[in-house]
Amino acid sequence: MNIAAHDIDHGQHQAQALRLRRKRRLQLAAGVAGLCAAVAAGGYWWLQGRFLESTDDAYVRADWVPISARINGYVAQVLVDDDQPVKAGQVLVRMDDRDYLAHRDQARAAVAEADAAALAGQASLAVAQDRVAEQQAAIAQAAAQAQGSRAEFQRASLDRQRYQGLVHDQAASAQRLESAESSFAQARATLDAAVARQHQQELALNVARGRETLAQAALQQQVARQAQARAQLALADHALEDTQIRAPFDGVVGQRKVRERQYLSPGLPLLAVVPVQQAYVVANFKETQLQHMRAGQPVELRVDTYGGQRLHGHVASFSPGSGAVFALLPSDNATGNFTKIVQRFPVRILLDAPQGQAPILPGMSVVATVDTRDER
Repeated sequence: MNIAAHDIDHGQHQAQALRLRRKRRLQLAAGVAGLCAAVAAGGYWWLQGRFLESTDDAYVRADWVPISARINGYVAQVLVDDDQPVKAGQVLVRMDDRDYLAHRDQARAAVAEADAAALAGQASLAVAQDRVAEQQAAIAQAAAQAQGSRAEFQRASLDRQRYQGLVHDQAASAQRLESAESSFAQARATLDAAVARQHQQELALNVARGRETLAQAALQQQVARQAQARAQLALADHALEDTQIRAPFDGVVGQRKVRERQYLSPGLPLLAVVPVQQAYVVANFKETQLQHMRAGQPVELRVDTYGGQRLHGHVASFSPGSGAVFALLPSDNATGNFTKIVQRFPVRILLDAPQGQAPILPGMSVVATVDTRDER
């Protein structure tokens, strides 16, 4: 009995010693593993981790625009559905264009009328200019006739004086003097008529020039009306073109509120076009993380929607102010008690060329990690 009990106690002591040795081995292994993990973590931090700046306050954005009408009218046809991809220039909504077609035809008729009036004005101006040229020629002719009459008057005056002397010396008959007196009187009358005719032609030239000025003014007025009519036609063409509401760029339709037979007013939101292919990320980093961050640095992006799928991008730009600066009601730290709060600055991150990943939609949450190794 004593021998059996002694053997049992000995076996228990051996088992207990074995458990102690295993426990020590496990503790040693755990310590070695912890040390290796610490060394690995420290090495990772020293070689890579200390260069990474990360934030989960990041979201996908896109510069989408609300589409609205520029003119009044009823919707004739809605050509797109919700969530439909569209191309730049594609017609989204077509409005009733009957009134605008009539306005365009009316504007075209006004342009044709203005063109005809301008042509008539040009013709009137040409006639007035020809009349001025004609009067100038008539004045030249009257001046030549007056010059000839003046020469004849001078000759008749000399003959008269000569015959007066001859008659006084009784070298010529009184009849010859009378004939010279008659020629002198006739020459003077002819000269007076020529001078009066020249003056009359000069007055007619002034009248012709006045009519030319009136024709020029009328033509300028008609040209102005022509330009006004063409401007009205351009406005009518633009209004007719605006009856077809088109997509400004490639994207996807969202928030479609427009319906057929709906009356539209300028500025009323109809739908939105979201440029999904031009999406980018806005990451709000703390101000203490921006010291070594520069534009162009690589960024690793993990999208929450796809289970942390990793994407690649690069830093594009930094906001000129923190989010508090552009808030609707910015804080004023000069009033009341002051508590210092680390500010966040929006950083714009552009995605690199996609490599067949699932679509990145605006509003998705992202974890952004910037590698600042090149700066440091």
